Amino acid sequence: MYVRVCVCKRECVLVNNKLSGPAGQWTGMLPDKDGPSGGGGVQDGPGTEDPSVTLFREYLRLKTVHPEPDYDAAIRFMERIAEELGLPMKKVEVCPGRVVAVITWVGSRPELKSVVLNSHTDVVPVYEGHWKYDPFAAVKDADGNIYGRGSQDMKCVTIQYIEAIRRLKAAGKRFSRTIHLTFVPDEEVGGHKGMETFVKLPEFHKLNIGFALDEGLANPTNAYTVFYGERNPWWITVRCPGSPGHGSRFVENTAAEKLQRVINSFLEFREKEKHRLNISECFTLGDVTTVNMTMVKGGMAYNVVPAEMDVSFDLRIPPTVNLQEFEEKIKAWCKEAGEDVTYDFAQKHMDQNFTCTEESDPWWHAFSSTCKAMNMTVKKEIFPAATDSRFIREEGLPAIGFSPMNLTPILLHDHNEYLNEQVFLRGIQVYERLVPALASVPPLSGEE
Repeated sequence: MYVRVCVCKRECVLVNNKLSGPAGQWTGMLPDKDGPSGGGGVQDGPGTEDPSVTLFREYLRLKTVHPEPDYDAAIRFMERIAEELGLPMKKVEVCPGRVVAVITWVGSRPELKSVVLNSHTDVVPVYEGHWKYDPFAAVKDADGNIYGRGSQDMKCVTIQYIEAIRRLKAAGKRFSRTIHLTFVPDEEVGGHKGMETFVKLPEFHKLNIGFALDEGLANPTNAYTVFYGERNPWWITVRCPGSPGHGSRFVENTAAEKLQRVINSFLEFREKEKHRLNISECFTLGDVTTVNMTMVKGGMAYNVVPAEMDVSFDLRIPPTVNLQEFEEKIKAWCKEAGEDVTYDFAQKHMDQNFTCTEESDPWWHAFSSTCKAMNMTVKKEIFPAATDSRFIREEGLPAIGFSPMNLTPILLHDHNEYLNEQVFLRGIQVYERLVPALASVPPLSGEE
């Protein structure tokens, strides 16, 4: 691999297999390629692919995909990694068939609060017919784009953590704070049999966590997005009872009429929030409440007016919203819709914790100052969806969502998810700087 420093003043772009950027930032030439692969992409000649990329592609080929993720394969992979790193690994079965793996690099002062590098091992399902290549073949094309489910979400970050630790250990480094790498199942299905359960167990609290890194999102610009909080997911079903009858009559007080009023109330609010997002130059998606109608149920025959109709919504609510007042709004919509309209929740998160991003905070200062030293532009946002970070924050612990993927379209859960190998390799370098900074934060109040 050939790497050079770019001295131009323009925005970074991928052009002719080169990743270029503003002055002082890195740029790389992709390794030479030769020969087509069976997957329709290209493969490197013998010995030309960076070993970190090879490991990344190997991990992508593990089918840890829902609804039946091969978690045993992931655990075997992590056991091999722990042996290669010369570090102990502990397995914690949080639920039957659901194991959290923890690889630990003990610091010189293990009594200090530790740093956690968290990642999940599962990935979402695919529609294979929409993919250019087999989504579990980890094909690399002529531009160095590595295609695979999990290439952005979030197997890339897992391997970047591992390779950063590998390089730091090989350089003889050791830090005052202990570093834990946690590999967690079931994040993609809500985390109930993963992190949500793990944080309640003694094994989690024994980690003595001071700060955690978890996943973020790609950024198509030259900037890197950092997430310090998340919106609360509310999955709500509104039930509208009404008078049944024959489909040939004008039946009064029908379920459908009530359903229409409920839908109108939710979608009118949706339009207002969409307008707020569109007119504000400061807002991102994480700053507004999104509302999407996702399911409608009711009826049994064309000529029978149903006795009940239900409608379900997926709401994502920023931590700046008063949740009690928002639920009162929902109650009012139901009351206005008609008699006996009720609602219930399939999911209702009430956590409004977010991580401090003031420079006076030692953890954030270590993170942000390291990014500045690498000439990285950092954009702070509320995460628009949900990650395992929310469970860590609910325990009162600071957590930052960060995936070092700039100049990259956001393709998590999408067809043809990919990550360019140079972006991936740059991410390892980022963690090579971030991990020492965080693991070297001086003792805080109460730690001496």
